[in-house]
Amino acid sequence: MDSQIAFARAVRFAPVVYPAALFLSALLLFAIQPMFAKMVLPRLGGAAAIWSVAMVFFQSALLLGYAYAHLLGRMLSPSRSALVHLGFLAIAAATLPIGIAHGFEAAPQDRLELWLLTLFAVSIGLPFVALAATAPLLQNWFAASGHPHAANPYLLYAASNLGSFVALMTYPFIVEPLSTLQTQIQMWSFGYFLLLLLIATAAIMVGRASKPSINRPGAVAAPTIADRTMWTVLAAIPAGLVVAVTAAISVDLAAAPFLWVLPLSLYLLTFVAIFRDNAWVAHERVLKLMPFAAVALVATVSTVVRPYLSIVLLMHLASFLVIALACHGELYRRRPNPARLTEFYLWTSFGGAVGGIFAGLIAPHIFDGVAEYPILVLAALLAMPGVFEGGATHFLRRSGPSLVPAALAAGVMWFHFRIPANAALPIDIALIVLAGAMVLVRRQPAMFFGLAVLAFAIGKLDPLFAPIKQVRSFFGVHRVLEDRSGQFRLLMHGTTVHGAERVRNADGTPVTGRPEPTTYYYVGGPISDAIAAARRAQGRLTRVAAVGLGTGSLACHRQDGEEWTFFELDPHVVRIARDPALFRFLSECGPDIRIVLGDARLTLTASAKRYDLIVLDAFSSDAIPVHLLTREAFAAYLSHLTTHGVIVLHISNRHMALRGPAAAVGAAEGLVAFVKAQIPPAMTDDDIRAPADVVVFARNEKDLDDLPTQGWTRLDPNSRVAWTDDYANILGAVLDAKLHR
Repeated sequence: MDSQIAFARAVRFAPVVYPAALFLSALLLFAIQPMFAKMVLPRLGGAAAIWSVAMVFFQSALLLGYAYAHLLGRMLSPSRSALVHLGFLAIAAATLPIGIAHGFEAAPQDRLELWLLTLFAVSIGLPFVALAATAPLLQNWFAASGHPHAANPYLLYAASNLGSFVALMTYPFIVEPLSTLQTQIQMWSFGYFLLLLLIATAAIMVGRASKPSINRPGAVAAPTIADRTMWTVLAAIPAGLVVAVTAAISVDLAAAPFLWVLPLSLYLLTFVAIFRDNAWVAHERVLKLMPFAAVALVATVSTVVRPYLSIVLLMHLASFLVIALACHGELYRRRPNPARLTEFYLWTSFGGAVGGIFAGLIAPHIFDGVAEYPILVLAALLAMPGVFEGGATHFLRRSGPSLVPAALAAGVMWFHFRIPANAALPIDIALIVLAGAMVLVRRQPAMFFGLAVLAFAIGKLDPLFAPIKQVRSFFGVHRVLEDRSGQFRLLMHGTTVHGAERVRNADGTPVTGRPEPTTYYYVGGPISDAIAAARRAQGRLTRVAAVGLGTGSLACHRQDGEEWTFFELDPHVVRIARDPALFRFLSECGPDIRIVLGDARLTLTASAKRYDLIVLDAFSSDAIPVHLLTREAFAAYLSHLTTHGVIVLHISNRHMALRGPAAAVGAAEGLVAFVKAQIPPAMTDDDIRAPADVVVFARNEKDLDDLPTQGWTRLDPNSRVAWTDDYANILGAVLDAKLHR
């Protein structure tokens, strides 16, 4: 009798202990993701693809954790599985504090995805899998606890996802701006040991339960193959979209956890909102919004909308939120009896891994562009209820008339046919008409799907530029294009031009001889003037290091007798710049110039040479790798800079104000710093010079010759804290850009 009373008293605290443990385990699980990714960034040049591969690891490790939880639930009683899991958590605790595993100091030149997955597995694999298994196990134990609400353990899923959401949203706005990486690691370890205490308490509760687990799969009919397939598909689509949307955002802003967590936070929020009996938004209403989400994404490819980047990003995030809500709403509607809970989570985590692997690993190797994004959106449309109501034949009959012209548009893209320059307006009109038609037929899924395929295909046609070559690597999509006049050839990564060359004169004749640098590198621009000033101050430049190759435009600023070395991260960029059929800067101005492959932070540091001039021009679309702007990075540059050497930093950026961080790091390293933002004078219609914002650093102002008197302004750090490998306030740089615009 006394034991029953004690058990009854213990069970009363179950609604506190179990949600608290679930909340904390999820908080730790998702706090480690941006935190550890931040540690890895310097190893691979801050590439946005790091997050894509990281997501594949997280989803695969989640699958492994859920499989382990499923096996424990099937093979052991709740009380025994609790003891086993406590032991696993204790073993994983021995690997703390988290950090980069020994032997992963430098990345290889190939098979980067495999290397990165191994790095994650060796460094944080054990604690991550242990935490991943905690959520389904706690729900399983709660179902066996004897509590009145134990029959519906899915309610605890909301607590788990709320913890995930809190972790991801506090990281960019509170944790990253206000604490160092070392402090974050210490706090995470403290939270892990606190979780051990909570799980031990939950284990004691389930161990005292007088009733066996209600989760006996044999008592409930097994799910069908169709059920398991739909669980997988409905979980895979939003999981893949997380990777695709994140890549689309980070490539044009910054390779930083600040941006990565936004789509993932929305993804987790949909679980919190939908995995409950009283959903925040009724599933039927979400299904009605799905067509409008697809129409919004069609609108983002229009040349009318594309210039408004903030609006485009908002439309991407809002559309993703609706699609994820719809898929997860269907997933919850199809959930099995709690007796099949761990199997359900196993299949959904399998779907998450499939979606992540497709978008993060497979798609970059089979598509030369980001084709996985529209493919996943279209797959979401097909996964909604009622799409195949009349059968496959009926579906094809209704969608077929739109699929044929869509295939023709795809053929135009595949074979790189040139679109007439005057086709821009007709394409925009076609997209507007298609968007309107999609709204009108939104209650007819087959016709809507066909029109969506056609709209996405037409939206990929670009009349502003003629495609010449397109390649995709771990570091992004690089496109070689010609402008509509046919005079200039450009290299683009995302929305940013990484160099351009005049290939034809105004009369259409080919340009011969030494090419003239354009875009940011034009003669008379800030970069050109800074190089010339360093040369004047030192009499001559013996050795020059240039971080970031692009088209090789800087090579044409080299003078006879100077030894220039380029440090470039992406082998594809090197192949493009060295191909004289594409760009002639290297072949004409520096055929003997040495190019060192790898992240400059590592390769420049490993160099045995000292340089009179270091030019930092490492872009990833509009993102500047943060790890190249830290005190540790500048200390490495200075160790390879001659006594009177100069550092030139290109900070042109649409979304981040980088003068403050540049000033702070310069002051911290005892350097004088001057800045100049210049719009090219006497611009003409066929001019392709670009405004440039440039900072120069030197140990002594005299090393800059007369540059400070030529419109350059001394940079004042204004009490700014210099960025380090342990701390960088990306959010502050973004907000500064908004405030001073």
